[in-house]
Amino acid sequence: MAKKNVEQADNLQELESALTKTEQFVEDNSKIISYVVGGIIIVVAAYLGFNKFYVQPQEDEAVSQMFMAENYFEKDSFNLAINGDGNYLGFLDIIDDYGITKSANRAKYYTGISYLYLGEYETALDYLNDFKTDDLLLAPVAEGAKGDAYLELGETDNALKQYKKAYSVSDNDLTTPVYMMKAANLLESMDELEDALALYEDIKAEYPQSSEGTNADRYIARIKTKLN
Repeated sequence: MAKKNVEQADNLQELESALTKTEQFVEDNSKIISYVVGGIIIVVAAYLGFNKFYVQPQEDEAVSQMFMAENYFEKDSFNLAINGDGNYLGFLDIIDDYGITKSANRAKYYTGISYLYLGEYETALDYLNDFKTDDLLLAPVAEGAKGDAYLELGETDNALKQYKKAYSVSDNDLTTPVYMMKAANLLESMDELEDALALYEDIKAEYPQSSEGTNADRYIARIKTKLN
C-alpha cells in the first residue's frame, strides 16, 4: 500500500513538473504565440471574406452568364455554345472571365464535349483533361468522352484505357454498361477476343436490364464463333 502511495506521489510530482514547464514555455513565448494565433485568425478571416465577397458573387454571375451557352449546347449549336453569339457569353468566355469558379470548371467539360462533336479531338482532350469532378455520373462520361476522342485519333490503346477508367470510376446502371460495351467492342476490333468475351459476359450478368445487357448475347455468340 505504501509503495502504491509513493508511486502516486511520484506521478503527481511529474505531472506538476510538466505543467510548470508548459506554463513557463507559454510565459516565455507568449509574444510569439500571440503572433501565431493572430496570424491564423487573420488568414481564416481573409479566406472566409474572399469566398463570401469575391468568389460567391463571381459564381453567381458566372451561373447567370452561362445560361445561354448551356442552352446552345443542349440544341447542338456547339460553335455558339463555345464562342457565344455576340450578346451572350460562350463557354470560353466563362473559362477566361470566371476561372476561379465551379462554373468555369463545368464550362471546360461542355467545351471539351462540344469540340468532340465538332471533330476537333485534340482540343477536346485539352479541355476534358482540365475538367475535374467527383460527380458519380459526370466523371465517367468525361472519361468516356476522352476515350471517344482518342479512338477518333487512332490511339486505340489510350481509348481502351479511358473506357476502362470510365466504367471503373463509378459503378452505376446508366454509364457503366455503356463504357464496358465500348471497351468490349474495341477489344474485339483489336482481336483481343477472350478479353472482349469476358466483358460481354460481365455486361450480361451484371447489367441485364440495360440495353447493352439485353444485346450482349449476340456479341457473345459472335465472339464464340470467331474463337471456334
